[in-house]
Amino acid sequence: MTQEYKVVICGAGPAGASASLFLSKEKIPHLLIDKSTFPRDKVCGDALSGKVFSHLKHVLPDVRSECCQLPTVFLPSYGVRFVAPNGKELDVPFVPNITATDPPPGFISSRLDFDDWLFQKAAAAPFAEVWQNAKLIAIAKQNGGLVLQLKKDGEALEVKTQLAIAADGERSLLRKFHTGTATRDRSSFSAGVRQYYRGVEGFHDMNFIELHFLPELLPGYFWIFPMPNGRANVGAGMLSSVVANRKVDLKKEMEKIIQEHPIISKRFVNAKPEGKTQGWGLPLGRKVGSISGDNLLLCGDAASLIDPFTGEGIGNAILSGRYAAEAALKAISTQNFLAKNLNSYDQIIRKKVGAELRLSSTLLRLCEQQWLLNFVVNKATRNPEFRDTISSMFADIDLRAKFANPIFYFKILFGDRWRLRRNGF
Repeated sequence: MTQEYKVVICGAGPAGASASLFLSKEKIPHLLIDKSTFPRDKVCGDALSGKVFSHLKHVLPDVRSECCQLPTVFLPSYGVRFVAPNGKELDVPFVPNITATDPPPGFISSRLDFDDWLFQKAAAAPFAEVWQNAKLIAIAKQNGGLVLQLKKDGEALEVKTQLAIAADGERSLLRKFHTGTATRDRSSFSAGVRQYYRGVEGFHDMNFIELHFLPELLPGYFWIFPMPNGRANVGAGMLSSVVANRKVDLKKEMEKIIQEHPIISKRFVNAKPEGKTQGWGLPLGRKVGSISGDNLLLCGDAASLIDPFTGEGIGNAILSGRYAAEAALKAISTQNFLAKNLNSYDQIIRKKVGAELRLSSTLLRLCEQQWLLNFVVNKATRNPEFRDTISSMFADIDLRAKFANPIFYFKILFGDRWRLRRNGF
């Protein structure tokens, strides 16, 4: 059985679902497939940054207000708590001087809930045909297009398309077809473990997410994110190369922190785990290579767009889905699906997130220095202006770049008489 579609999106997570929504907005018929049946879980930190909503608002204009009206699915979050290796805490709002009465900059939602919510939006939109439980088995070139071999509900199917949008995750078969290998550089890959808990205590009253830069996990961190319905997402992440070199068992490290850390363990006295501890790999955006080719575009984790410093990937997944849809529109209008024409997608993604990913790679390296993390947090707790500078960093990539500049630390090292903003910092 063979069917033909102008565009096929493989993977209906945030990247694929957003690409589908943007294609539907442009009235482009397409097929959206996923190997699973929704709702389905995805191991993740579950934090949704402001970037998620800045892009979704173009296809879902009321997205923020709708999320606020679904408190059992979306928990508003207003900032982040950094905990230095020396235990010093720094609470930084995502927006300076924000209050709990202001619209939330971000949310926290389980991927089981969020991905299903977004998938249902895409499935209900016009111009989208949706196949669940449809696994991509093989890919071949044929007559200027691609032939996709699928297995849907146990039945073998063949789909022909002029353009495939690969949103099928870090083990993407389309990515392997594009690059010729499934191997990834361990230095550009992070290992993570996650466990849900109920009853964790001590959260910020504005639902700040928490990043604990513990000495035993550097250059990674331990996290605790509050979630709807009294739950918490708890986990640990570290570069895969470091995990391998040190022979770290992340699950055991996480359990040890929860049970033995002098401060953190007290917050888990009445906490109960839910389900099993799960692990996964994160393809970090430290070395983003070619993400387009003949009849092919890579999005989200398939394109390795996860922020190396924060580990956040949903925002860039949705961003890439948006611009993949734009590239598809251009290709259809010109009837040119060759790599030379689709390369404009690479260019726009580099323009939008390239500098941010390079900067985050630098910040990740800085996290190896315990003294530097301690110094920055200590300074910020004493200097409100510096703390506001860090807060503004979340929305200003140019300001964030100052943190990768040695002159920045020289200026703050010699006291408050260096007025950070007045001197360009």
